[in-house]
Parts: sequence; C-alpha cells; structure tokens
Amino acid sequence: KTLALAELGPGRGWVLVAAMVWGRWGQVVAIARYPYLRAEGKGALHREHRRSPQDWLLGLGLALALHGLWVWRSPHQLALVGITLLGGLGFSLALGAWLNRRLGGHTGDTYGATVEWTETLLLCLATLA
Repeated sequence: KTLALAELGPGRGWVLVAAMVWGRWGQVVAIARYPYLRAEGKGALHREHRRSPQDWLLGLGLALALHGLWVWRSPHQLALVGITLLGGLGFSLALGAWLNRRLGGHTGDTYGATVEWTETLLLCLATLA
C-alpha cells in the first residue's frame, strides 16, 4: 500500500477517497451477504445491526455519486475514474465472496481484510493507469 501511494502522481487525491469508499463498501456487502462465523466478537455487533439491502445500496449510491463528482471536477481523468469504478466494484465484491468461499463465512478479521485488500489492490491498479 505504501509503495502504491508513493507511485500515485499529483492530482490523484480522488483515488485515495475512492479506495477508502470501495474498501468500506466491500465490508458492508460482506456483512450483509455472508454468514458470521462466531457467536461473539466485534464483527458480530455489525451483523446484528445490519439493515440489508438499504445499507449496501446507500453505500453503492454514495460511491457512484463520488465517481460522478470526480468526473465533473476532473474530466481529463475519465479513464482513471472508470478504472477505479470498475476495479473498486470488482475487488470489493470478489474479496468478500472469496473469503466466504475459503472460510465458510466471515469474522471481524475478514471484514477488516476486505477493507485493506480492496484499498491496496485499487491503489495498485490506479498506479498502472
């Protein structure tokens, strides 16, 4: 993550915000879609208070609005916006599904891993754009 941040060029602040948004949205989707593996723990609290699908739909709407604002403010970065949008959506959905398939559900640790891995992969992808 540190190397990807160092490689981002000037004027790429939107990438940082997008990475944070998609990472957290991936966590919300994992909480809403997949079973929790433990009866207790910090992650169980999130699972108890979920209101799917409005939680993940609201987050998706905010993520899409962010990308729309980004295009409006920086139309010359349209390719980067598209790459970040598709990459963020793909990484956040795929990581939650992959962890669920490997472990049979999620824990607080895998919720955190979804955030960190989505952010890192998206930042790495943005350095290639």
